[in-house]
Amino acid sequence: MYLTLFADECGQVREHPQLKMLGQIGSTWVEPEPGEMIPLPKGASLVLVPGHHPVGMQGDQPETVKPTNSNKQPYAVAALLPQGFTRTLLPAAASRDNKDIPLLGYSAVGLKNEKIYVAAVQTDEHRKWHPKNYNTERLPAKIAVFLKKYPGNRIVRQLANCALEYSCYTAQNLFYGRWEAGIPTTQTCNADCIGCISESHTGADSAQNRLRFSPSIDEIIELGIVHLTAAREAIISFGQGCEGEPALNADKLEIAIKEIRKQTAAGTININTNAGYTRGICQLCDAGLDSIRVTMFSPTERDYNYYHRPRDYNLTDVLKSIQYAKDRGVKVSLNLLTFPGFTDRPDQLEALLNLVSENHIDMIQLRNLNIDPKYMKALNNDFQPLGIPQFLKVLKQEAPQVIIGSYSRPVR
Repeated sequence: MYLTLFADECGQVREHPQLKMLGQIGSTWVEPEPGEMIPLPKGASLVLVPGHHPVGMQGDQPETVKPTNSNKQPYAVAALLPQGFTRTLLPAAASRDNKDIPLLGYSAVGLKNEKIYVAAVQTDEHRKWHPKNYNTERLPAKIAVFLKKYPGNRIVRQLANCALEYSCYTAQNLFYGRWEAGIPTTQTCNADCIGCISESHTGADSAQNRLRFSPSIDEIIELGIVHLTAAREAIISFGQGCEGEPALNADKLEIAIKEIRKQTAAGTININTNAGYTRGICQLCDAGLDSIRVTMFSPTERDYNYYHRPRDYNLTDVLKSIQYAKDRGVKVSLNLLTFPGFTDRPDQLEALLNLVSENHIDMIQLRNLNIDPKYMKALNNDFQPLGIPQFLKVLKQEAPQVIIGSYSRPVR
């Protein structure tokens, strides 16, 4: 049995001696099943859930945690997971004011045998994205070197801000000279996703500011060559959290990719995209793109439209883009936005397996979807979810040829 954790009026995390822990799947509070909880991994952090009461189980009834020694209400507590871990349950928490919670991946936590556990499973190797490798003491100095060396490159200044203010790992990798580095290039987007982290489309504030300039082709080429030729296991990725849809910038990116490949065959050129602008995706594949990661909330048209709210494209266009990329030998991953109680529904799993099989998808990257659970209530909830662990088990059994993970792999 896991005990409920909460934060008292002083912000101290405490366990409730009587209330059993609850989690949330879909819109239902549930007790965790075997396989849904793991010890809190290194790199995870405990946080308060703003404006939410903690809820536990007393006997067979949910009960809100009462104030301790004052009239101040305690706060629900959750964990934020490091990269490579997929959430299995949301925290059981009751809203005080119905305001949107921040766009963070809150995961349920509980205490067992004096040890904190979190509702999660590990879905990828943790080495490259472990927090110990980021925000180090030497990062500001490395950024200063780049700023001095490339004073006229505005993308460097953008990434310096993202690295220091937002702790963006792909921004930091540019300065560390390793792995996947993001190169943002695009201000506009062709979708109004509910959980967009750079432009607010709901009551929640966006997690970061979007790019406010249009980089030149030379700026893109300069950084691309620098990273691909000098970095370890180098990947450059267009389509970062601080920008819109990069395929809309295909005319510039096509020229940049061709020029980069004239100067070096090293490393992987990747795009993170919604793949709705098929003409742009075709241009980039023909230019020399190595891999494409397609963000997808649902493989069913109605649910896809509910979350992504596409403008001037539909799910059929996305599938055309995927097929074109596959025909050109480009590796294709799905960036599957994962939400317990929805992603693991039988209808969603069946549609996903069909899409993967019909389009020969190479990889599924699981990404915890960071939105307020209230936005999921508008969806059809008649299906009984399988649970994330069972969802993953069936996915691996039925699609053994597909790599299941959390982040992009080098192709070259």
